[in-house]
Amino acid sequence: MKKVNALGTQWIDFSLFILLFILFVCVIAMNRITTTHKVYLAFHFIMMLWPLGQFSVKLTDFPDVQLFLINLSFVAMGMLGPGWLFFVFFLTNRSLQLKGLRVFAYIVPAALCVVAALWNPDGLFMTPVGDNYVERVYGPLFWLLVLVQFAYLFVALMNMFHALKTVSSINLRKQLATALIGMFVLTGFGLLDVMVNVLLTEWLPVIPGMLALGILLSDLCFVIAIYRYGMLDILSLAQRDIIDHMTTGVIVVDENDKVLEVNRGASPLVQVVQGETFEMERFLAPLQVRGEVYEFLYRYNNHPQEKMQMEFSMQDPVGRHISIQISPVLDNRKTLLGRIITFHDVSELRKLVVEMNRKNEALHERNLELITIQEELFRVNQKLEQMAVTDGLTGCFNRRYLMQQLEHEVLLNMRYQIPFSIFLFDIDHFKQINDKYGHLVGDEVIRSTANIVRSMLRRTDILARYGGEEFTVYLPHTNREQSELLAEKIMQAVGENRVDAGSEKVHVTISMGVLSESSEDLRFNDPKEYLREVFSSADSALYKAKNEGRNRVVMAL
Repeated sequence: MKKVNALGTQWIDFSLFILLFILFVCVIAMNRITTTHKVYLAFHFIMMLWPLGQFSVKLTDFPDVQLFLINLSFVAMGMLGPGWLFFVFFLTNRSLQLKGLRVFAYIVPAALCVVAALWNPDGLFMTPVGDNYVERVYGPLFWLLVLVQFAYLFVALMNMFHALKTVSSINLRKQLATALIGMFVLTGFGLLDVMVNVLLTEWLPVIPGMLALGILLSDLCFVIAIYRYGMLDILSLAQRDIIDHMTTGVIVVDENDKVLEVNRGASPLVQVVQGETFEMERFLAPLQVRGEVYEFLYRYNNHPQEKMQMEFSMQDPVGRHISIQISPVLDNRKTLLGRIITFHDVSELRKLVVEMNRKNEALHERNLELITIQEELFRVNQKLEQMAVTDGLTGCFNRRYLMQQLEHEVLLNMRYQIPFSIFLFDIDHFKQINDKYGHLVGDEVIRSTANIVRSMLRRTDILARYGGEEFTVYLPHTNREQSELLAEKIMQAVGENRVDAGSEKVHVTISMGVLSESSEDLRFNDPKEYLREVFSSADSALYKAKNEGRNRVVMAL
């Protein structure tokens, strides 16, 4: 088929190119360049190439130049589809999906079509009418290019529809809807251009600039979305507004310390405007700086890529404390682009720290006092515990402690079949010693006797004062023969002992009843009842020893 563009209408494409260029300049001049802006501007630039090529091809009669300009137009046309698709991903906040192989897969169909258009094997993409590319006949590769572009537009439309269903913000829905209208406009004009100026050229007159007009109208829809609904710039404006209203002072400088931005919070501390050079050394000179100011300045001047922090005091009646922080701005190659200098008023924090330190010191002193009291209480408790289980005269365990321990011991002995023995003894004729020598000598006799017996026992044995001059010894892991032998040795040692009573030496003897339990016969249900029986048997043996003349050992049955 043949597509004809009359020479008298070449200015239509040029005018549309100029309008697109004006929009391009306006977007750059009136908006901050964010990542989404960059994607949009790249896409806008691609759209501008179509009317530029269509216009320029009519200004020359050189076929090679015409072919270059026509190829430029179709390169722009071939990249129009992936451009729309990528921009939609950024517009719908799904740019993270554009990674690695996925980007490659998106670009490959369009890139193959562009290569086919440039290669134009055997004129399968297009052939000129005569030697003039103003009039051209399109082949199957051209229709493949058109089909691929409409496929890109269809995928982009589906993504837009999906985003409209999932977005909850009314403003964002209006933005997406406006951009969607632009896509419909571009798709519609593209279809109309193909039908009127390619398929139906034999029956309808050629209408120049139809696709370029569709590009312009779709771009206008998008620009309206930018300025009416704040697309792409809401976050940037919000960031600027937040920074400007922060109480923290913020100064942004370039790599040469030229001020690029300064917010209101910095004005009470630094009198500097955009375009001036911020001199850190001059700024710190009149201030009372905490820390190593010379080291800070050295690092600031010689190591600009490091983060730094320092605190200084303002010379004012309030005595404010300000913390200054330096944060470098680096590119992906770690090259310094500039620095962000922030000033934080830490006066209240400094007061709190001082107050906290004062309270901590007072608390520390109080803790030391409490620790001293706690140690004293611990010693007192230890003493009380010792007094609660021991006899004050002899240092032996008392009867209460003995019975508590024995209840536990006899249960273990029964469970593990452990033999044990119990001695019950008292001092012979002790009342006569008290009457003759007095209670002090009597107490010394009791204490000395207890010491003699304790010296002959093992660490696991328990010696307890049962009452008055009467004592009890508990011997675990001791059978009848061992207990009888030990009882004889104890009785002999006590008999050999002498206690000073002024000019005389007091000699005493003991009578002892011994009960020994073998492991095989140890059976009982109630440990308390069993112990009553044990002590009753030992007591009977003791009385038998006394009745038989004292100073002897009697084994209980």
